[in-house]
Amino acid sequence: MKDIMKVSTVAFNAKWGDKEANLNRMTGYIEAAAAEGSNLIVFPEMGLTGYDDEEEKPLKEKMQYKLAETVPGPSSEKIAELTKKLGVYVAYGFPERDAEKSDVIYNAACVCGPEGIIGSYRKIHLPYPEPHWATRGDKPFLFETPWGHVALGICYDSYCFQELMRYYAAKGCRLYINCTALAKCHGIALGSTTLEAGVITNQIYIVSANLAGKDLYNVFWGGASIIGPSTNFWEAEYFAGYPFTDPKAIQNKMYTATIDLTLASREKFEPNALINGKTDYRPAIYKELMEDLLKDPKFQE
Repeated sequence: MKDIMKVSTVAFNAKWGDKEANLNRMTGYIEAAAAEGSNLIVFPEMGLTGYDDEEEKPLKEKMQYKLAETVPGPSSEKIAELTKKLGVYVAYGFPERDAEKSDVIYNAACVCGPEGIIGSYRKIHLPYPEPHWATRGDKPFLFETPWGHVALGICYDSYCFQELMRYYAAKGCRLYINCTALAKCHGIALGSTTLEAGVITNQIYIVSANLAGKDLYNVFWGGASIIGPSTNFWEAEYFAGYPFTDPKAIQNKMYTATIDLTLASREKFEPNALINGKTDYRPAIYKELMEDLLKDPKFQE
């Protein structure tokens, strides 16, 4: 398994409702990143179409519904053609239409690689206003690379529900992708604080790509970044990019870093000789806690 990886992430000012223009710019960034030797390029949540919801419109008149695509679909096939040619991995956010239930739309992220379309992750946790148009996903998403498993979450998944990132880390992932649409209306504390905590508590790298600037009406922070474990004990390091609230973060810009995945030790998930080779992480106990919570109907699916 390889340990040294070159990664690019894009703070992307998506043109709301203009899928063709956004896709053209994304392919340009992919070509530029590949020319610099990047192995992985990450774009934001809903980067293909823009994010903002027109709340007053019924579902079938919403931009997200009209521009949604299945996987495979026109955009994923075009990006897959490029990733096969260039030998790179790409993750990007878009509205995904269910192939069997055409009225069901997901807030999703598609992953393509040297072998073509790998698949899509459907956002599990939906904050306001996404339930106006999106259906919740229900499965994690891991994909295999020469650098081991890489994991993916979208925005609210990453900031407010540690269970997903923790699961990925326990499965052996050293790299977590966060496709996000974090806007200034969300406040100053939610994003960078929780990502840095995720790096520290899970000893994992996080590649985060955010929308940048004005969408339909929201202004997004930007702040694409590559964050990972520091050589200083229990610290997070920015290897490229900026925290969301940095004044420089809003620029439409690509950031690239070469990272050493051996720093992602994930020690709490490895055998500890001091406790008879067991791990500090104790899923059997957490399972009992979750089963207790599931006795309450409000937590049942």
